[in-house]
Amino acid sequence: MPEPTILLVPGLRDAVAEHWQTLLEAQAPRVRSVPPMGRTDLDCAARCTAIERAAQAIEGPVVIVAHSGGCITVAHWAQSSRRRVHGALLATPPDFDTAMPAGYPTLAQLAAAGWLPVPRTRLPFRSIVAASRNDPLGSFDRVAALARDWGSEFADLGEVGHLNPASGYGPWPAAHDFIARLAAAH
Repeated sequence: MPEPTILLVPGLRDAVAEHWQTLLEAQAPRVRSVPPMGRTDLDCAARCTAIERAAQAIEGPVVIVAHSGGCITVAHWAQSSRRRVHGALLATPPDFDTAMPAGYPTLAQLAAAGWLPVPRTRLPFRSIVAASRNDPLGSFDRVAALARDWGSEFADLGEVGHLNPASGYGPWPAAHDFIARLAAAH
């Protein structure tokens, strides 16, 4: 089977040069990316359409690598997409059912943009949820519950904050290991 193409799905952020997903895009040989959504363009359906468009443009197997709100987008997208996916790495999904810190969308904004309720059904592909014990956007126990509901393997990353530059992450070498596990699963 051919090597999977990695499809990066960023969360509620703009383009960030030091972000591990941006660095991964520059390192891996077969990578496509869904454009970052920022924190103001909250239309969940539009984000799902962007994933579908990007996934359908890829020939051969796909491994999704999502971060933060991108994980929630993938869960919404998976409810209706017919695109077969080899697997998904879902890194530090936020808890959109709980109010987030200042500077992030409110629960009312998330609901109005179609994010709530967060899908809790089993994903139709193999997945790994990688969680932080001190993530300001999602408690460890709430993220573990998401992983159970999605039928995902659960990976405890320890205390890595939100796994972003503000938490001290640029490079995240473990992403390569998770992607390799998903790629080898079939």
